[in-house]
Amino acid sequence: MPVTKESVIERLKTVNGPDFTGNIVDLGLVSEIFIADSKVFFSITVPAARAQEMEPLRAAAERVVKEIPGVANAVVALTAEKKGGGMEAPVRPRPAPQAAPPRPAPQAPASHSHGKRGVPGIDAIIAVASGKGGVGKSTTAVNLALGLAANGLSVGVLDADIYGPSMPRLLNIHGRPQTVDGKVLKPMQNYGLRVMSIGFLVDEETPMIWRGPMVMSALTQMLREVEWGPLDVLVVDMPPGTGDAQLTMAQQVPLAGAVIVSTPQDLALIDARKGLNMFKKVDVPVLGIVENMSYFLAPDTGKRYDIFGHGGARREAERLGVTFLGEVPLEMGIRESSDAGSPVVVAKPEGAEAKIYRDIASKVWNRVLEERGASEAAVPSIVFE
Repeated sequence: MPVTKESVIERLKTVNGPDFTGNIVDLGLVSEIFIADSKVFFSITVPAARAQEMEPLRAAAERVVKEIPGVANAVVALTAEKKGGGMEAPVRPRPAPQAAPPRPAPQAPASHSHGKRGVPGIDAIIAVASGKGGVGKSTTAVNLALGLAANGLSVGVLDADIYGPSMPRLLNIHGRPQTVDGKVLKPMQNYGLRVMSIGFLVDEETPMIWRGPMVMSALTQMLREVEWGPLDVLVVDMPPGTGDAQLTMAQQVPLAGAVIVSTPQDLALIDARKGLNMFKKVDVPVLGIVENMSYFLAPDTGKRYDIFGHGGARREAERLGVTFLGEVPLEMGIRESSDAGSPVVVAKPEGAEAKIYRDIASKVWNRVLEERGASEAAVPSIVFE
């Protein structure tokens, strides 16, 4: 029999709430339950200060749901506190935990493509990354995807930022994804793009408190259990930094390359350099660097202001020997159209900013083809005579 929300709720009523104050359902701690392909997704609200302490509660909820006949898997997350339900009780004093020994740093794979399983129906996968947040990476990723589509390619977007998904708002997509034959998720669509994001499965204002393994599991499912194809290219909007999500993608997926987004100032470039070096260490080609918020043109006078400096990303690209993909201005229209869910490439397709993104998209795709050609040329051919 198919798994129902009612059966999940009944089973969750057997899980005691924090400090044994009732069950987690009656206390109102369980989010909306989403079921797809016999997999159950939901979150449990806990105080942020007690998140680590509540891990056994999360594990218990996951365990009882997995025991329901017909459930193939369960993904349960802890989210930040919602007032009510007795969760405001002060934390009881506990013995100080012993410091765990530091974990060894993950080792980079020997090759960026050998031994990695591709995604059926997807010809190329491009990661859009930044060393730090606040540089406009997601806006760049979505306009890059739309630029690739405007240049005649079939394009998908994977929002890999589990903690801060942006694609539902940037692409004005609402609702929950459907399943295909009850087996895999069907991507959401708008503006000709196929899109998947954790933001379609949780409320927009729900913060995610997930450990590394859960992040990697969610990414793997959104990548491999979605009916993507056929696509010429999948653009992956990576979270900022160099953490679990980046390593998961770099080590498990044959990435065609990575695009690094930075602003011009030295501080942003230091972090961008870290991201670039990470991809190099795991043998992922760096397709180039985009300088976002490069300059500002005053709308009344047309005078140019280099608010964050100028040319830093171009100089960094030259220094590191990677392609400089282009400069994107600090333009009010880009911000307004992004907030409205109508990115500038589709909102003003004939405008100067849309042309910049289409040009960047052309350079990125040419770099993909160059890397592919170089890779094929490097493979020796064996001739039997």
